[in-house]
Amino acid sequence: MTARSVTMPFPARIKPNLHIDPVLLSIVMALLLGGLVILASASITMSDDLSGNPFYYVQRQLFAVGIGAAAGFVCLFIPMQVWRNLGPLMLLTGIALLVVVLLPGVGYEVNGSTRWIRLGGMNLQVSEPARLCFLLCLASYLVRRSKSLRQEFLGFLRPMIALSVACVLLLAEPDFGAAVVLLATALIMMFVAGARIRDFLLFIAVAVLAMGALAATVPYRMKRLTGFLDPWADPFDSGFQLTQSLIAIGRGEWFGVGLGDSVQKLFYLPEAHTDFVFAVYAEEFGLLGSIVLIALFLALLWRVFDLAKRAAAAERFYEAYVAIGLGGWLGMQAFINIGVNMGLLPTKGLTLPLISYGRSSLIITMICISLLLRIHHELAVDATPVNYKRRQRNDSA
Repeated sequence: MTARSVTMPFPARIKPNLHIDPVLLSIVMALLLGGLVILASASITMSDDLSGNPFYYVQRQLFAVGIGAAAGFVCLFIPMQVWRNLGPLMLLTGIALLVVVLLPGVGYEVNGSTRWIRLGGMNLQVSEPARLCFLLCLASYLVRRSKSLRQEFLGFLRPMIALSVACVLLLAEPDFGAAVVLLATALIMMFVAGARIRDFLLFIAVAVLAMGALAATVPYRMKRLTGFLDPWADPFDSGFQLTQSLIAIGRGEWFGVGLGDSVQKLFYLPEAHTDFVFAVYAEEFGLLGSIVLIALFLALLWRVFDLAKRAAAAERFYEAYVAIGLGGWLGMQAFINIGVNMGLLPTKGLTLPLISYGRSSLIITMICISLLLRIHHELAVDATPVNYKRRQRNDSA
């Protein structure tokens, strides 16, 4: 066993040894298991009121964990080259998902937003798998069109057109938060790939003007964007969620009120088990616990970006871009969720990865982690003496 990998034996006729990154896996397991505990506390009152079962939401989340683990286990044995070759299909799949949910009679509406498709006993939020499809497709494009991206405006424009179509479809649901995360993550990937700064500035200027016009023409969206600046000005309407969140965080003080002793989750704080689960956590575990949770997310990002760096050093650029994209996605979503809870950002309907209740989000996040573990495995295999000597012979030839 090395510091970087754990070898899991499988029958030789099925698959070779699987190299798992123990650091990445440990961080994810800490967040996932801790998230189940936090969710149980944050949702217990609402679960009991809704179904008479205080662990109703936890049980549903555990069901999603099972699906995510099964899907992730399958993805562990799919070579990254397969995902790279499926780039165009990923793009079509992502757009198809966002179109289908808008079809009358297909999409499922909740609180005025049509973001879900019913699949058996579960509602699939299509923006989650769609974003993964777009990022895998973009990573493939960045490898195939690397020279064009760095030298021509057209090389930058092509993926931006596809992403703009995706963002328009997301805004039609509407899902402003998902559109922001997708666009920001894509720009991070393209920046790392070497896109020209002037292309970025032009696109960002157009995007800011378009989003500003969109917000100004939709009153409720403008109310959300400005309400967080002074939530106490209207604490029973536009500022209600944020004021209750800030009360919860303030009650936590240094060490929290104790696990299960939150008051704000008792029907005061809306969406206490989803969008505002961090506020309940901060109330129960205080500033010290909040620092620990944030440190875990930072450790996760460090490990993912270190993986991307190692992939780039090994000239596996597709894998490097995928790791950058997935790390940027998870980091951006965690930052926005915590920022919203603390009143630093306008309210957005984004879950806290691996913590909040949200089965679609959890399943896709676990698949993302599996892809990262697969990248680590392939890098570890490349580093074995036999493969290293083979690469040297190929390079010399």
